[in-house]
Amino acid sequence: MEGNAQSGAVKAPRMPTARTVTPSDIVAALKDGLSDYTAAPMFGVFFGGIYALGGLFILACLTLIDMPWMIIPVAVGFPLIGPFVAAGLYEVSRERAAGRQPQWRDVLLVVVQQRQRQLGWMAFVVLFIFWMWIYQVRVLLAIFLGFQGFSSIGDFLTIVTTTSDGLGFLAVGTLVGAFLSLVLFCTTVIAMPLLLDRDLDFVSAMIVSFRVVFLNPVAMIGWGIIVAASAIVAMIPVFLGLLIVLPVLGHATWHLYRRAVQWDD
Repeated sequence: MEGNAQSGAVKAPRMPTARTVTPSDIVAALKDGLSDYTAAPMFGVFFGGIYALGGLFILACLTLIDMPWMIIPVAVGFPLIGPFVAAGLYEVSRERAAGRQPQWRDVLLVVVQQRQRQLGWMAFVVLFIFWMWIYQVRVLLAIFLGFQGFSSIGDFLTIVTTTSDGLGFLAVGTLVGAFLSLVLFCTTVIAMPLLLDRDLDFVSAMIVSFRVVFLNPVAMIGWGIIVAASAIVAMIPVFLGLLIVLPVLGHATWHLYRRAVQWDD
């Protein structure tokens, strides 16, 4: 009876061990990310281009519905979905780390296969938090500025930076946005590349990601600031900077993941 119970028990997923991450690991990951980008630039341009085109498409849609000013909160929240878009870049880095030359067919096949794996569930988590970010912007706009419209991006910036209501909107919006960004960063920074690398459920992957951040708060939050600041700056020239910044950061995230966890095998 006892033997049957043991044989029918559900085996707990094998979890990696969180390792100490130092600033030197961050620098090394960035160097490795840049090396991957320069060694296989067409992959970086391709995946970065998808991200840039997505930004331009959103801008066109907002302009079409006379809400071009919304591109600012959208652009600020846009980096939140970067980790999911970077799945193909993780695969390129994994192939190069294994001493293999990345092939288009293999990389794209891995990306497509993620729909049937746990990374697809992580996409729902990412997009839900991104939706929460956009929703709270609209709510705070209604609270602080009413339901008034803005004729242009310049008009929006003038009001939110020169009026007391606008400054209140910026202050509260920054705090809420920082909280959402922190939650999503802790959830995904290690989980995304981990799920592509290993057959683990997405809840366990998120737990590992939180463990790494909690073990290395200074280094990992510093990494998050580097990623967010770089992505936002890259969007300024009509999203074109993402053709370089996104791939380098995507490759670097993979290398940081490899330094942040240790598997028994």
